Amino acid sequence: MKFSSFNYQRPDMPTYTIEFNRLIENLKAAKDVTSQIKAIGEITKLRNTFDTAATLVHVRHSINTEDAFYDAENDFIDETTPAYTELVDKYYRALGESPFKEELRKVYGDHLFNIIEVNLKTFKPEIMEDLKLENALSSKYTKLRTSAKILFEGEERNLSQMVPFYESKDREVRKAAQEAATKFFEENEKAFDDLYHELVQVRHRIAEKLGYENFIEVGYMRLTRTDYDMNDVATYRKQVLRDIVPLATELRKRQQERLNLDELKYYDEPLAFTSGNATPKGDSKWILENGKTMYEELSKESGEFINFMMDGELLDLEAKKGKAGGGYCTFVPDYKSPFIFSNFNGTSGDIDVLTHEAGHAFQVYQSRNYDLPEYVWPTLEACEIHSMSMEFITWPWMEKFFLEDTDKYKFNHLSEAILFIPYGVLVDEFQHFVYANPHVTPEERRAKWSELEKLYLPHRMYEDNAFLERGGYFFRQGHIFSDPFYYIDYTLAQVCAFQFFVKTREDKEKAWTDYLHLCNKGGSMPFTELVKVANLFNPFEEGSIKRVIPALKEYLDGVDDNKL
Repeated sequence: MKFSSFNYQRPDMPTYTIEFNRLIENLKAAKDVTSQIKAIGEITKLRNTFDTAATLVHVRHSINTEDAFYDAENDFIDETTPAYTELVDKYYRALGESPFKEELRKVYGDHLFNIIEVNLKTFKPEIMEDLKLENALSSKYTKLRTSAKILFEGEERNLSQMVPFYESKDREVRKAAQEAATKFFEENEKAFDDLYHELVQVRHRIAEKLGYENFIEVGYMRLTRTDYDMNDVATYRKQVLRDIVPLATELRKRQQERLNLDELKYYDEPLAFTSGNATPKGDSKWILENGKTMYEELSKESGEFINFMMDGELLDLEAKKGKAGGGYCTFVPDYKSPFIFSNFNGTSGDIDVLTHEAGHAFQVYQSRNYDLPEYVWPTLEACEIHSMSMEFITWPWMEKFFLEDTDKYKFNHLSEAILFIPYGVLVDEFQHFVYANPHVTPEERRAKWSELEKLYLPHRMYEDNAFLERGGYFFRQGHIFSDPFYYIDYTLAQVCAFQFFVKTREDKEKAWTDYLHLCNKGGSMPFTELVKVANLFNPFEEGSIKRVIPALKEYLDGVDDNKL
């Protein structure tokens, strides 16, 4: 069945609510565990109906934000989701009070009840209107970013279409492209500031109504972080500052020398080599065909997966007018189908999508048959292990895409993975400051961002760009607006993915076995337990980052990057 045939039907919320409440009453009235399991199954089916509708709206609205029908449906889903959340909350409360809880634990495992516990702490009916506002403001951010119409080199372009110019071999073009994109954010500075300020205020208000001092703990619980807290994250950030930042600065110094520059400016960072960055040697159709071959050769499981995705037209990859920026993978429950959304732009990032987002899609394809929606996906930092590790697992096939640029791609891919971690940690520490100090001004927020940039990115030079100097860069980071505290996840997963980088070089069959085992577990365990399942060491443990750095340096130091 093709994605275009997936049926969207707007949920009739009055009828839906009556049916959901009826099933909750059946759950409560059950006389034995068998009857409760039956009720759980019926509720799961009903939940999947709503989640399918919401996902189809999200995808189709992303594909064309100018489609009036799905724009209106997106507003409807934003308005309706809090009411749906309230129903799930009632269901969780009924499960939490079940007299057959111990029998249910034997059937579903302990983690379901860990998930229920944290979810119950993040919702009360009193926050319904605040949740609606938060959803609406998040959608407003997407629309504001998508509204960018940047006239550059004779054509009107969106932010995604500007990316190839950031990597131009011509320094003046790189600088002009960055300044043109920055101008959009600067011209809309007040709109972005006001929008973020309002988001912070509504989230703080939600936290207070739930009985918390600020939004930080609520943010962690929303992300179902049941096995670590902000103190663990703070310890991890210190490791990054001590062990990764010096290596990142060293890599930027090597880049400066490769590019024959007196100083490496911010607009130089996206260009890795004077000969130009590695780029795919074909169009999107060619990339996809090579991707199909790659996954068929990797394993039986990945071959079955890629054919399912392509036969179902479950990938929308090319940038086009009206399309939302970025890339993501999602899942349509009623059709048991992953979906990959992206904006191909002719850069190496197109291949990263085919490995990164396909890593997400492969995991959810492997765990699509879990009875519980809670177990189809793990928590986000665990999800990112699948995606980032797949990037390294597929290295043996990179020559299919990059031909003579393969060594160049691999060196830059590993370098960028290292360079990303300090930035990801900066985003996290910034958000901790913001939500611990919700009433500071937009100017004070930007000043804090700038201060943290100097700490984690001491090598970055904004030259004479006053807007970026005063902390305007964070407007570009959508997660800060729409997904609070979801960013450190990428860096935690990157440390795990580095371990798969090492594993694949030592024993690729064993590495694939560990990876497949991890994917098959879905979300049935919390992050730190999934790490153990995959035979990885925990990034929160002191010294964990130091353990992986020698192997990374060995590879990077073994490459004469000045010849690439």
